[in-house]
Amino acid sequence: MEARVEFTLGQLADHLGADLKGDPQRLVRGLAPLQEAGPEQLTFLVDGKYRRYLPDCRAGGVILKPDDAGHFAGAALLVRDPYLAYARVSHLFETRPAAVPGIHPTATVAADARVDPAASIGPYVVIEPGVSIASGTVIGARCFIGARSQIGEGGWLAPGVTLYHDVIVGRRVVMQSGAVVGGEGFGFARDGSRWVKIAQLGGVVIGDDVEIGANTTVDRGALADTRLENGVKLDNQIMIGHNVQVGEDTAMAACVGISGSSKIGRRCIIGGAVGMAGHLEICDDVHFTGMTMVTRSISQPGAYSSGTGIQPAAEWRRSAARFHQLDDMARRLQQLEKQLVLRQVDDKPPCSEA
Repeated sequence: MEARVEFTLGQLADHLGADLKGDPQRLVRGLAPLQEAGPEQLTFLVDGKYRRYLPDCRAGGVILKPDDAGHFAGAALLVRDPYLAYARVSHLFETRPAAVPGIHPTATVAADARVDPAASIGPYVVIEPGVSIASGTVIGARCFIGARSQIGEGGWLAPGVTLYHDVIVGRRVVMQSGAVVGGEGFGFARDGSRWVKIAQLGGVVIGDDVEIGANTTVDRGALADTRLENGVKLDNQIMIGHNVQVGEDTAMAACVGISGSSKIGRRCIIGGAVGMAGHLEICDDVHFTGMTMVTRSISQPGAYSSGTGIQPAAEWRRSAARFHQLDDMARRLQQLEKQLVLRQVDDKPPCSEA
């Protein structure tokens, strides 16, 4: 059994660069939600609507903004951004078992594959010819790494990840179970009533510090490569079509679908279930809210939405019925505007004679 992880509040304050209110020797042995945390646990407050729970909070310490310090009588770590501080301290309490370097005896590794001795290759992994796996990378059980693929230092592939051939992966890349990278893109040409498949000749290039969620798919390019630049974060069950390019530090929530050859800028935030048509260009710093249907290119940063928000069902049905009347209403409005203009002309007094 592994040793119990524990830190003093003083150690955590030093790690975060936080101001400490309270006993620096108090021990913390885990993290918990604000309403559930006990005396040996650390918690945090981000949203002011939960401030009302602070007086009854039993946590050994709370990560707070300085402005909230007066609302909690116990120990606190005071920082500018509590959520960011929580993200950083969470890694100190990571429970994932440490990987053991080396190749499991049940793994199948091609003779010419280059696997660094400090990498960890799990049970029943298949590594095809020409593959390169760098130091510190962990390949979980039953992963498949296709021919000529490359994986950089410090990556982690959870059990059951599939990389097709010619996939280039940067450093510190995380892929969750069920992710498929480099599958054939959806490309077909019409021959009368039949479809002719287009060979997908490109690959996939993934930058450093990218994360790909469970059951997310990234298709290979048809000719050029599909690209995910440094820092891209993809949630679960996302579909990235062939030849898509995603800029640095862009993040996508679950169930997003990006059609082929679209180009997405840097630092974009794409909400859950957003759908994007193909061959579009999205500039930097765009935020699409959940379930937005993107049908045109975006050249100005900002937030964009489509669809309608939730309503009681009866109200929504009335609104939906009115959608079908909009064209008729627009035509009638144009007619009224024309009649108003004509009436104003008719009512205009004649010019007096000189």
